[in-house]
Amino acid sequence: MDHQPPPFFKRGPAPLARLSFYAGLSLALIFIDARFQTLELLRQGVSLLTHPLQQAAHAPVQFFENAASYFSSIARFQDENSRLKRAQLDGAETLLRTRHLEAENERLRKLLDVKGRQQGNGQVTQILYAARDPFTRRVIVDKGQQDKIVAGQPVIDDAGVVGQVTRIFPFVSEITLITDKDQAVPVQIVRTGLRSVVFGLGNGQLELRFMPANADVQNGDLLVTSGLDGIFLPGLPVAKVVHIERDTSYSFARIFCVPVAGVENFGEVMVLDPRATTLLPSQLTTEAAAGGTKTPLKPGAKKRHLKRE
Repeated sequence: MDHQPPPFFKRGPAPLARLSFYAGLSLALIFIDARFQTLELLRQGVSLLTHPLQQAAHAPVQFFENAASYFSSIARFQDENSRLKRAQLDGAETLLRTRHLEAENERLRKLLDVKGRQQGNGQVTQILYAARDPFTRRVIVDKGQQDKIVAGQPVIDDAGVVGQVTRIFPFVSEITLITDKDQAVPVQIVRTGLRSVVFGLGNGQLELRFMPANADVQNGDLLVTSGLDGIFLPGLPVAKVVHIERDTSYSFARIFCVPVAGVENFGEVMVLDPRATTLLPSQLTTEAAAGGTKTPLKPGAKKRHLKRE
């Protein structure tokens, strides 16, 4: 029997031939998959099989990330809790004194028969989107005529005045922000008590106008509503003075302010109920005459009437 030893190296196709074969096969598969989408099911199957492996490989990294976030959150919450407790203790005395002053003020008002300030009630609305006009500062809320919203109602948030309802639709309403160029709010400086009007500039700022150049106004002064317009309740925060330009050649100073409320931030706002209007005596007389009732006599008119009789 002839016995030949096995070859030392097993020879096969040439490397160039194998490279050409696999390259052609790859191009063919790419063309077929791009043209006929035949490998989509195969790709989905492979993805389904490899997804658990990917999750298992990513689990240690995700575990360490969650652990670090967990411990950092605990430390942050503990720090925040301690700060809130300190703030509560620091403000406890002020809160108690404020409650005492409010109760004393209420007793004095009853004693002097002075009418108390009108309470503000309203309903919370959600801001849906901004108006399409890029030259105005207006937003649309999700309540309208069906919710008894009327034009002119003031709008506030948790920090101060946001704007005023200017247009009503059946299910939505349009609110003009106080930063709009067509919006004006009568205000009062808390520190000095000076009254004026603040106007929107259309660029997110406001301007306090009609103030003399030598007026006692400083940066940081808080402006609140004066209530003289009969729309906004008095004492609502409106803006804060940030820049003052005084020129002796002009009678009035240019005073720039920024709103204290989140005017440009989308979220929830409260639409306050309209203020109860207080009629003047002449208006009361006119309404009484229109209603068919007798017009009240002036002092002394009754005496003249008796003399004629």
